[in-house]
Amino acid sequence: MLYIIPTPIGNLADFTFRAVEVLHSVDIILAEDTRTSSFLLSHYNINKPITPYHQHNEHKVVGHLTDQLAAGKTMALLTDAGTPGISDPAYLLVRSCIDHNVEVHCLPGATAFVPALVNSGLPMNSFCFEGFLPLKKGRQTFLKKMAMETRTMIFYESPVRLVKTLSNFIEYFGPERRCCVSRELTKKFEENKRGTLQEVHDYFNAKPVKGEIVIVVEGIPHK
Repeated sequence: MLYIIPTPIGNLADFTFRAVEVLHSVDIILAEDTRTSSFLLSHYNINKPITPYHQHNEHKVVGHLTDQLAAGKTMALLTDAGTPGISDPAYLLVRSCIDHNVEVHCLPGATAFVPALVNSGLPMNSFCFEGFLPLKKGRQTFLKKMAMETRTMIFYESPVRLVKTLSNFIEYFGPERRCCVSRELTKKFEENKRGTLQEVHDYFNAKPVKGEIVIVVEGIPHK
């Protein structure tokens, strides 16, 4: 059996009782970054074999891991923060398990885009999550498509690219489109900056930016 375990996006107290219980019970823990996961596991006194599973090795190891699972091993997959598979590795292993009749259970838990959406004050009845934007190839085409999206849009971004991405949004969506940038969610210095794209761009352009970033943007207003 494979368990998909969401991990805290910042505050370690956001881990669930069930997640701790499952991690105590499995044979092997797969981790996107063994150092990051070891810190979390140590905090909850979990001592299990841990092995790397990340975007750079997943194609190489997925077959071997599936064979072990099919032979009766129980594993848990952790990523650095949030739910595995949401802009993080998981899809290949889940698909392989399903193809080989290995049970997969995904626990409910933390993922950064949900609190960012709720905090934003933008419509929540219909939204689309797009993860990270293309860095180069296809970026212009992608932005042209998203400029016509009527639903609230959610993106992930790195601190070093935040201002550039907001500039791109202003160019393709217009400066008056409402947005919210959330950073350091659940941590001591959590910040949710709301306003027009232009206002939020100017705010972050004038200060250093740190932490994990979620950008929530209003869909094209109905006329």
